[in-house]
Amino acid sequence: MLTELHIENLGVIESLDVVFNEGLSVLTGETGAGKTMLIEAISLLVGDRAEPSMVRPGASEARVEGRFVVGDDEVVLARVIPVSGRSRAYVNGRLATVATLAEQSLRLVDIHGQHAHQSLLSPATQRDALDQFASIDLGQLRNCRARLTEIDAALAALGGDARTRAREVDLLRYQLEEIDAAGIDDADEERELERRHDLLADAVAHREAAALVLGHLDDDGGALDGVRAALAALGSRTPFTDTAERLRTAHADLTEVASDLRREAEAIEDDPRQLAEVTERRQLLRTMRRKYGDTLADVIEFRDRQRARFDELAGYEQRVAQLELDRVGALRAERKAAAAVGAARRAAADELAKAVQTRLRTLAMPRANLTVAVGADDPGDDVTMLFSANPGLGLLPLTKVASGGELARTMLALRLVLSSAPSTLVFDEVDAGIGGAAATAVGEALALLGHQHQVLVVTHLAQVAALADDHLVVHKVIENDITLARLARVADDARVGEVARMLSGNPDSAVAREHAAALLAEAAPHRSGATGAP
Repeated sequence: MLTELHIENLGVIESLDVVFNEGLSVLTGETGAGKTMLIEAISLLVGDRAEPSMVRPGASEARVEGRFVVGDDEVVLARVIPVSGRSRAYVNGRLATVATLAEQSLRLVDIHGQHAHQSLLSPATQRDALDQFASIDLGQLRNCRARLTEIDAALAALGGDARTRAREVDLLRYQLEEIDAAGIDDADEERELERRHDLLADAVAHREAAALVLGHLDDDGGALDGVRAALAALGSRTPFTDTAERLRTAHADLTEVASDLRREAEAIEDDPRQLAEVTERRQLLRTMRRKYGDTLADVIEFRDRQRARFDELAGYEQRVAQLELDRVGALRAERKAAAAVGAARRAAADELAKAVQTRLRTLAMPRANLTVAVGADDPGDDVTMLFSANPGLGLLPLTKVASGGELARTMLALRLVLSSAPSTLVFDEVDAGIGGAAATAVGEALALLGHQHQVLVVTHLAQVAALADDHLVVHKVIENDITLARLARVADDARVGEVARMLSGNPDSAVAREHAAALLAEAAPHRSGATGAP
């Protein structure tokens, strides 16, 4: 719902902050007081055209901000209209296009009346309304179409014409043969080759280093002789028992080190042929990485991916034949599902039209005629609502209806028939040209709608105003020879006075006030019970 509206320098409005409530809220006031500018402000928030002439004389720009709350979500929309230059739009404080603003507002607010922003005028929304009214299941049709898309994508992925496929097969074959010839199976092979290359390239130096160390350890006068001499010197002297034990352990460790080093040195061969083979293998693997991946793991992954593609193309004819067979079946299923949806839409079209016409009969449009036309091609996506206000007039699409009041009442009837709608509904001119019992019926319909939605209505009818949960009065003041609009929320005695003014033009008339009090009392059972903000 629209919880707050802030307006600056828009028409006769210098600065205005309004807190809106749930249920049915009415905006009343003398003609020209500025009620329509409030609707204009909301229209700007939903993407309607902005004109520099909207800016209050003397101001450089006009600004409108609206805070919407739907469930746990909060959205702040804003529009700035400069005297010169393009208007600017904002969504949650971030600069946006007007198209984005309009898209954001689709689920938030719908305006019915003389203004252009009415989602039910969209053919797509009229189709959705019919589907919703008749509980038409589109799941099977969507699944069938998804399957067709999947098959078409698979066919496209198999390749283009025969020459293109042949070129791709040749390239894949060359790549696979080259990688397979390299025999790359271990992603860590280069690390092992690097170790072997280091061993072979410096074999002589490695063996010389080992011999030198062995000399220091095991030759006469080497480390092992020194440790043995130290042990002999300590003998069995009790104070050095621990030290002697440590020396015996060191002697054993050094003996083992010398043995291991001798074995390792003997295993090192100075083999130029092996070194050449390792060098050549490393170069081959670098070439493979340069062509097919940053690492050997990437090269292996590339090979597996290309092999799958090669196998797919190699069996192209068989795969195409199967996919085309699948497509025939999928298309048959899609046509069957489309026919079922089309039949359901055509069957429901008359029911929806009759339900709306029944509502229109109570809204001072007893001779109105509305039909719902569904296109002949299945699944009947071409849905158009056609309307005429009086007998003898041709049926026209709702978008062609001239009277704002007639259109607003038609939208009201549709909203009463349909179960879902944006959280906020705005009606302007809904009571144009009616009175008496018809005015009461319109008011009761709006009040009923206010039980499920936030409904904002600009009205001149006391019967409608009396049914509101919240009553806002717009009036003009003149300050320094400048006309400005002010807004006040009325209740109790002040509300009786405003309804009396709407009845007789005189808020102080005793007869009018008595009538107003009676209207308000009679309307009480129809209100939603929403509490007005202070």
